[in-house]
Amino acid sequence: MQISIALLNVFYATFGALTTLIFMILGYWIFDKLTPFRTGEQLRDNNLAVGIVVGSIFVGLGIAIGLVIGLGLN
Repeated sequence: MQISIALLNVFYATFGALTTLIFMILGYWIFDKLTPFRTGEQLRDNNLAVGIVVGSIFVGLGIAIGLVIGLGLN
């Protein structure tokens, strides 16, 4: 019984991590399409403002998706 609970938790953690990564990639892609500049080019040119915005998008999505997945386990 305890082993199956542990395996289920590993599955939930893996699924949650993959889901979060997918949503982060989707969020970056949407941000890239909404802005008049190419985000990747700006990051290559060391544009600090774009880097901060992209980082905050990743942190926000990670927290939001993590909370949704965490609350779904209860």
